Formats: sequence, structure tokens, C-alpha cells
Amino acid sequence: MRTPVRVGVFGLLGSGNLGNDGSLEAVLGYLRAEHPDAVVDALCGGPEVVTARYGIPATRLHWYRGEYRTASRAGAIAGKGLGKLVDVVRTAAWVRRHDVVIVPGMGVLEATLPLRPWGFPYSLFLLCASGRLVGTEVALVGVGAAPIGNRPTRALVRWSARLAAYRSYRDAPSRDAMREMGVDTARDEVCPDLAFALPAPEAGAPSGPPGLVCVGVMDFHGGDDDRARAEEIHRRYLDGTTRFVRALVEDGRPVRLLTGDACDAPVVSAILDAVDSPLVTAAEAVSLADLMKETAAADTVVATRYHNLICALKAGTPTLALSYAAKSDALMDRMGLAAYCHPAREVDADRLLEQFRELEKRSAELRQTLAERNRVAGRQLADHFSALTAALFPAKETP
Repeated sequence: MRTPVRVGVFGLLGSGNLGNDGSLEAVLGYLRAEHPDAVVDALCGGPEVVTARYGIPATRLHWYRGEYRTASRAGAIAGKGLGKLVDVVRTAAWVRRHDVVIVPGMGVLEATLPLRPWGFPYSLFLLCASGRLVGTEVALVGVGAAPIGNRPTRALVRWSARLAAYRSYRDAPSRDAMREMGVDTARDEVCPDLAFALPAPEAGAPSGPPGLVCVGVMDFHGGDDDRARAEEIHRRYLDGTTRFVRALVEDGRPVRLLTGDACDAPVVSAILDAVDSPLVTAAEAVSLADLMKETAAADTVVATRYHNLICALKAGTPTLALSYAAKSDALMDRMGLAAYCHPAREVDADRLLEQFRELEKRSAELRQTLAERNRVAGRQLADHFSALTAALFPAKETP
């Protein structure tokens, strides 16, 4: 008789980032298909959302409820400090209750967006160190990584990766980055992003002129090393993207604005106010499945957030990336669209419009390319999940 395996999932899940939740959904789909007897729960940022949406018990990641608010008063600073100590015990106790803990995808080993070392990097380190101390395997599955300039953040990320029992990455640059940080990656695998395991929407078809364009926007201020010029980067990104949307409207094209995180809403509002046209509307997606449906209905997609790109590519829609990190370039290259990247830090609306028109000229050809690349990604993820089962889920027999 087999004892049900106790599986924990960990991360900033249920916190408003659709990409993170999509990675969780993909792993839950794998567990329910391949390990239906597994008992699953979560330690996460938004436990109420995770329980309501995915039907699993969930615990708040941080003891201190004001963790994500800037602490300026003495009481808040003390609360945060005490919370860091309490979380040592809470995390270890939670990890101990499991046979395996999975960190599902996400860019947990990177700082391509602003990040403080005592935030999520500290939480991830506690998780991986707890796993090593109590004998629970911690698996970083299909995660993203990138070079990190901040020394404390880099140290926490490096030790988290070293202490994990299993690692795989969503692209080759992620594995390269961890190797350069001193992690032995000889046995680590590379697989497509976990979101490619999600069900695909019905294949879209060109809607006829003037066709719909989805534009995925982001509250983009550069990365962790760009703090000194964050506002300049944001203004340039917003101005260039707004000018591009206005040019599409002047050509009579309907535009659908997409987001991937709750924090992107002000960017949508700013573009709607600036362009002020009935041709521009905003989607209200609450999942990657919703985003895929939106992108499947479009002729073309131009997007910034990494998982906006994945949704469009998974839907088979020709896509242009406003790229802010190597992960976007690697994804576009994997899917056969490497020529259609544009720097998010220096959006040039005129050049972007040229690339957009070039992309649309090759639309039929690129749809075929994406269909084939999606089939390959599906096979690779199936193989990866089989390898994950072999590594983490040996049969457990009762005495």
C-alpha cells in the first residue's frame, strides 16, 4: 500500500501576477494527471486567491502582513524585522510537513525587475535551507535565472540554488547564469516555460482588414540595476508605446490592451487617456487562459511581459516582443521569431512600426512556424515531467 506523497508548492502565487499563477496551474495539472493521490498545499503570497481558484489549502508566505509595503515608521520597521525571524520558524515547520516542495517556474533566480535581497530572495533561501536541514526535497522546476549585480541578492540566490535538491530552467541563458554564479549545473535540465503545458486556445485566424492588434503593456521601470534612471526609463517606455498605439489607431486598427500583473493597470489608463479612441479597449484577463484567448483572436501581438509573450506564442499568433531581458530574446529565438525583438528601455515608435509591418507581411509563414515550435515544446515538457517524476516521486511504501 502506498502512502500519499505530501507536496508543497511555493512562491509569489495568487498575488496578481498571471505568469506566476500560470506556472502553478501547469504544475498542478501535471500532479493531478501523474500523481492524483498526492496531497498538495501552498505557501504563497495570496493564499485566499490560490485556495479559491485552485482548490488547495494555502498558507500566507510571510508572518508580517505589511511585508510588501514600504516601512517608514519605527513600528513598521520593527514588524518587518520581527517577521523575518518568525518566518525562519514558520518556513521550516511548513517544509517539514512535506516529502517534496516544488517552486513552479517563475523568475525566482533573477533580478530583471527591481528586487530587494530581504524580500523574496530571503524567502527562497529560507525554503531551500529548511529543505536541506529537515530532509525535504526542494525542486526549482523550470525557473528563470539571470546575472545579478547586487551582491547580497546574488549570494542568497546562489545559495538557494545550491541547497535545492533539483533544478531545471526555462531557457539556456538561465542555466548559464547560474553556472557563472558558481552553481554546478552539470545535471540541470533546460525545458520550455511551464506555461507551454497549459491547454491551447482554439487556433486564431486573421480577422480581415483592419485586423485586431493586442498590445501587452507593463509598469516597466527597468531592472534592479536601473534604479537611478527608473523614471526616465518608464517615461520613455510609456511615450514610445503610446505613440505606437496612436499610429495603429490612425491606420484604423482596433487595439486591445493586455496586462499580466495588477500593477500594470496605471499604464493601461495612461494610454487610454492619451489616445482617447473607441478603437482602443482594455482586456480584463484574470488568468493566462484568458490572455491566450485574447491573443488567439488577434491578427498580431506586441507585448512586453514575458508571459504575455508566451500566451501569444502559445496561441500561434505572430508576435513582436518589447524585450526587457535576455529571457524574452531567448523565448523569441526558441519560437523562431528572433528578428522581432525591440528594446523596452528604448522604445522607438517609428522603428517599432516598421518591425510590426514586416512581421505582418510574414504572418502566414510565421503561424506555421509557431504551430511546429509549439508541438516541439509540448513534447519537450512531457519528457521533462517524466524526468521530474523519476527524480522526485519514487514509490513510497508503508511499513
